[in-house]
Amino acid sequence: MIGKILGQRYEIVEKIGGGGMALVYKAKCQLLNRYVAIKILRSEFINDRNLLDKFKKESQAAASLSHPNIVNIYDVGEEDDIHYIVMEYVEGKTLEQLIREKGRLSEGETVDFARQIALALKHAHSNHIIHRDIKPHNILVTEDGRAKVTDFGIALAATSSTITNTGSIIGSVHYFAPEQARGGYTDEKSDLYSLGIVMYEMITGRVPFDGDTPVTIALKHIQEKPESPSRHNFSIPRDLESIIMKLIQKEQSARYASAADLIEDLYKIKSNIELGNIDNTLEIEDSPTQIIPSVTADEIKELVGNNGALSDENRPSERNRRRKFLIGSAVVAALLAALLFTFAILHLANFFRVEDVKVPDFEGWNIQDAEQEAKRVGLQLNVTSANDDVVPKDEIIRQDPQAEMTVRKGTVVNVTVSKGSKLVTVPYLIYENAVDVERLLREKGLEPGTIKEEFSELPVGTVIEQDPSSGKGVPPGTKVNCTVSKGLKLETIFMPRLTGMTLEEAKDTITRNRLGDPTITERHSDIYVKGYVIEQSIPPNEEVDVGSVVNLVVSKGSDAPDQMEDLDENDQNGDEQPGPGETSTSTIVFTLADHSGKVDVVIEQIDGDKSVRVYSRKHDLDREGRVISVPVTGTGQQKYAIYVNDKLFGTKDIDF
Repeated sequence: MIGKILGQRYEIVEKIGGGGMALVYKAKCQLLNRYVAIKILRSEFINDRNLLDKFKKESQAAASLSHPNIVNIYDVGEEDDIHYIVMEYVEGKTLEQLIREKGRLSEGETVDFARQIALALKHAHSNHIIHRDIKPHNILVTEDGRAKVTDFGIALAATSSTITNTGSIIGSVHYFAPEQARGGYTDEKSDLYSLGIVMYEMITGRVPFDGDTPVTIALKHIQEKPESPSRHNFSIPRDLESIIMKLIQKEQSARYASAADLIEDLYKIKSNIELGNIDNTLEIEDSPTQIIPSVTADEIKELVGNNGALSDENRPSERNRRRKFLIGSAVVAALLAALLFTFAILHLANFFRVEDVKVPDFEGWNIQDAEQEAKRVGLQLNVTSANDDVVPKDEIIRQDPQAEMTVRKGTVVNVTVSKGSKLVTVPYLIYENAVDVERLLREKGLEPGTIKEEFSELPVGTVIEQDPSSGKGVPPGTKVNCTVSKGLKLETIFMPRLTGMTLEEAKDTITRNRLGDPTITERHSDIYVKGYVIEQSIPPNEEVDVGSVVNLVVSKGSDAPDQMEDLDENDQNGDEQPGPGETSTSTIVFTLADHSGKVDVVIEQIDGDKSVRVYSRKHDLDREGRVISVPVTGTGQQKYAIYVNDKLFGTKDIDF
C-alpha cells in the first residue's frame, strides 16, 4: 500500500496502526498539502456484507460529529475493492501507551483527560450516538495534552430499543458495561461505565476486573463488586474515588444521569470545590414476577354468605378494626410528612439554586478583554499558553467548555492563549567568523541584524558579542545583531620635540613616551655642537602609535677648516680654541622644575640697551621634559636673558 494514491489525492506514506477490522495508514493529501490518517478495511472482509455495513456505519456516525475532542472525518471512499475512511491525523500517543509508560497518571491528568472524554461523549450523546467501545486504546492524546476520541466502529444510534445482540457481545471485555456483557439494553450510561473503568485504570494503573478468559472477565463485570481505587493508590482524593465508583455501578440507574452531570463534578474537583456526598451505593432490589393463582367460585361462596354478607367467622373482630384504623392513620400521617418534606425541599432548592449562565465565545479574544467579560458574567478563567503560528500573541486559541454551553455561575472556563509562533533557539555565534553568521542564522529561521565593529584581542572578523544571546527562544525571523572584532586597539601619543636635545636627553624622552629605539645617524652642523639632535624623522606634535620608531640625526660638529695654526701648549687634550673675532657655538641649558604643561620660551641676546631675540618656541614639558637646551652662536662675551611665559626666568653669560 505504501506509495499508492487513493481518490487521486491521498498518497499512502506509512502504516501507523491497525485493529481486527481495519488497518490505519498515514497519508499526504496532495490537494490540501497536509497529513491525514486513512482507515482501510482489511481485504479478507471486503466480501462480508455485515462488516461492510458496519464499516460504512462508522463513517456515518463519526462524520455527523464535530468537536475538538473527537477525531474529525474528512472523506470516505471506495476504489479497487479498497474501502477507506479519511480522518484527521493526530500526532501523539494513545492513552493506553501513556498509562503504560507512566505506570499510572496523576490526579490532575486523570481529571483533565476524563473531562475531555466526557465532553466528547456529551457531544456524541446529544447527537444520539453511543460509542460503545470507550477504552484507552481509542483515546488519542496530542502533544499539547488534548484528548481525542476515535474509532466509532461499533457505534449505534441511541434509540429506545438499543440492545446488544445476544450471543454477539460487542465491545472490549475489560471496559464494557454489565448490560453489554448480558446482551441487554445499552444507552448513554454504558459509555459512562466504560469511562469509569478508564478513569480507574488511569489513577491506579490497572483495570478493576481481570481474568484468564474474556468470559471470566465479563462475569466479573456482572457479578463482582470492584475494589476501591484507594486500595491501589492511597493518594487518590475521596471525591475522585466517589466519582469513579458511581460511574461503575452495576445498575444503569445508579450511575450519572448524563455526561453533563459528570463534567460538572469534574469541574468542581479541578476547581477544588467540595462535592459533598455522592450517592454511589444505590442498589435496586428486583421484584420478581410471580404467578398468582385465580380464586374459584367455591372459595368465594365459602367467604360470602347467600345474602352477600360475610359469615360471622369471617367478620373482622373489633381488634382487627382497631388495628386497621391505626394502620390507616399511620399511612395518612406518613403521606402528610412526605408532602411537607417535598414542599421544604422545593423551597430550599429554590433558595440555594445557583444561577446558570451561557459561556461566551472567547476564541479570538485578547486575554485581558476575556478576563473582564468572564468576570462580568460570573465565570472564572483558567489560562494556559501554547505556541501558534496563526493566532496572534495574547489571543485565545480555544476554550473549554465550548461557547453557548449553559453552566453554573462560578464555573471555571479553561482557555489556551497564544504565545505567538513557535520559538526558535538562537545559536551560539561567539568566536564564529563574521562571514558565516548569515548562513548559521538562516539555518535556524532567523535573520542577520546590524553588525558593528569594536577593538578586541580576538582576530579581525571574529564575532565577540551577539544580541539576543545564545540559547534564548525567539520567534522565527527575529534579527540577531552581532559585534565583530576589528583587532587590537593601538594607543597613540604626540611625538615630542627632540631637536635641540643632547642624544642622551632625546633617548630618555623616547623611553618615557614608550617609543621604539631610535635609529641614529650623524652629520656635520655649523649651528649645533657635537652630540646634539639636529633633525627627527617624525615632526613634533604628530600623533603616532605607541612603539613607533623615530630616526634621529645627531650633530658631529662643524666641518669648517681649522683657522688656528698653533695649539695652546697647555692644551694637552687637543681641543680646538676659537681665535679672536671668530664665531663659535655654545648651549644655554636650564631646568624648569616649577613649571608643567605647555610653556613659551624666549631667549634674547642683550647688547647694551638693545636686545635681539635669538630663540622662541612653545615647549610641552610633560612630553619633552623640563630640561631645556638651546644652542646659540656668537663671538666674545655675550649676555642672554631667558623668558618663560613672558616672565624673566634668568640671565646667562657665555664666553665664545
